[in-house]
Amino acid sequence: MVKGLVNSYAAAIIAARADQPFASVDALWRRARVPSATLVQLAEADAFRSALGLARREALWAIKALRDEPLPLFAAASARETAPIPEIDEPTVVLRPMTAGAEVVEDYGYVGLTLRSHPVAFLREELRQRRIVSCTEAMEARDGRRLEAAGLVLVRQRPGSAKGVMFITLEDETGIANLVVWPKVFETHRRTVLAAAMIAVRGRIQREGDVVHLVAERLTDLAAELASVGNREASFPLPHGRGDQVRHGGSGPDPRDLLPKGPRPRNIYIPDLDLDTIRVKTRDFR
Repeated sequence: MVKGLVNSYAAAIIAARADQPFASVDALWRRARVPSATLVQLAEADAFRSALGLARREALWAIKALRDEPLPLFAAASARETAPIPEIDEPTVVLRPMTAGAEVVEDYGYVGLTLRSHPVAFLREELRQRRIVSCTEAMEARDGRRLEAAGLVLVRQRPGSAKGVMFITLEDETGIANLVVWPKVFETHRRTVLAAAMIAVRGRIQREGDVVHLVAERLTDLAAELASVGNREASFPLPHGRGDQVRHGGSGPDPRDLLPKGPRPRNIYIPDLDLDTIRVKTRDFR
């Protein structure tokens, strides 16, 4: 799942690990014989934390001492001693740990998911102060109630048979909320609907049996709030690339530029929808 990792290098690491676990980044590099750039990709995906006890920054720091080929003298010494002989004996360096939010942003950027806190969880108190409820609270509300909910844009759908109606699925740390966006509301909030990675939606709850929707009346782009997650700190309870592009949106700066990395929306590609081809894995509903 690590973005950009070559399968043959991953297989080489697995094969080298079969004899005995790796004791260090240097040992992994020498035994697996993979480029140091491959180790950088693994470090950015936080692959060394559980095995070697190295956080992202610590692993990247250790990798900077490596080169693509071991020096012959040290390679011969390592073979003779049957143990890695480091080329550089560096003093221990204490690096500043990343914030909890930054760890989550990096997880999404290099792996596409996180096992840590949901990004919206870092914003929950601020959203609560703005009287924005969670997705679960919205979906459990009574029929006809007007409220405002917020979440990451998980899926957008605009079927050709829906007469211009768009269906959006939002996600937060509590669950999902299903939105209905009528054509008039869609045109009014076109850029937000098509481009925002996180949105707040004010509307009315509509219940028909077990089917619950939040019928949108106003949508707000929360890209700036989502971009701030990387600077936030929180405990770890352990619990989408660039998305669609608007060709004929409103004026003003593109809100996606506020979020260079992090969660990105997944879209169902429908030919009659004014979206570019999505470069990330989509959810295929049949």
